[in-house]
Amino acid sequence: MKFYKNLYVGDTIKKPDKVIKKLKKYAKLPNIHVIAYAQEHNRLEIYHSLMLQQWYYKEHSPYIIGIAGSQEEAVGLIAQMTEDAVSQTGQADLISYLFQKGLQEELMEEHQKQ
Repeated sequence: MKFYKNLYVGDTIKKPDKVIKKLKKYAKLPNIHVIAYAQEHNRLEIYHSLMLQQWYYKEHSPYIIGIAGSQEEAVGLIAQMTEDAVSQTGQADLISYLFQKGLQEELMEEHQKQ
C-alpha cells in the first residue's frame, strides 16, 4: 500500500503513524476511512478500511491520499483539498493539484520499482 507524502489526516486520527502501519498490514480498522486515488478512473474515492481486506486491494494496492475517522470526515478532507487547490491554483481540479504537489513523481517511482 502506498501513501501520499503530504498525506491528509482527519482531526479524529490521533496517531496517524500507527494507523498507517496497521493499514499496510491490512489490519481490521472498523473506524477508519481512506481517500484513495483511483488511477484507472483518474479520480478520488472514499473507501471504508474494511474494504481493503478484499483480495483485489491486496493485489492492487490503492494509493492513499488521506485517512479519516468517518465518512463525513473524509468528505471534509476532500473539501479541504479543494480549498487548498483553489487557493493555490485558482482551480478546483484536485488531480492536477495533487499531481503538481508530487503525486505524479511518486507514482512514476513506484511504477519503475515494479
